[in-house]
Amino acid sequence: MKFVANKMIIEGDALEYKNIEEAKASPLAYQLFHFPFIKEVFISGNFIALAKFDVIAWEEVSAELREFVRNWLHEGKKVVDESVKITTETISQPEKESNKIVLPEFESLGEIEQRIVEILDEYVAPAVSADGGMIRFISYEDKIVKVLLQGACSGCPSSTATLKQGISGLLQKMLPTLVKDVQAVNG
Repeated sequence: MKFVANKMIIEGDALEYKNIEEAKASPLAYQLFHFPFIKEVFISGNFIALAKFDVIAWEEVSAELREFVRNWLHEGKKVVDESVKITTETISQPEKESNKIVLPEFESLGEIEQRIVEILDEYVAPAVSADGGMIRFISYEDKIVKVLLQGACSGCPSSTATLKQGISGLLQKMLPTLVKDVQAVNG
């Protein structure tokens, strides 16, 4: 579920929290994990995307969550506390490994990779963002594009279909003979 604010919530990179321990640097995310059904919290720009466990329907909790987030932001409470440092010891091993994904700098990419990033940014990212997620280019090798899916897209049942039918099809159409497949590193 995506909650959009009428102002920027954070500046810079998106924040993704998969458990309450990771969320200690974000008072808002930390409190959201106190709802027993919250599975993940993703904060980017002017929105918050929440993933939940399948123990309750969104219809039963969306109004309560919307009110909670709205009040938090209206009261001017901190979304991120820069003074809190999370050490790698607080993050479980599988999450440590996922945090090792290194996103390349645009300037360091070759011509094909830069074109792929431009296509993803122009055509794919806005749609993914509208659904409460984020897509980032990781690599291109042997005609395979690897991307990182975050927020609502990470673990979404539709993400595989979106990758195969949408993103892969778009890249194959715009870069014929250069893209054979698209793979999500975390999906």
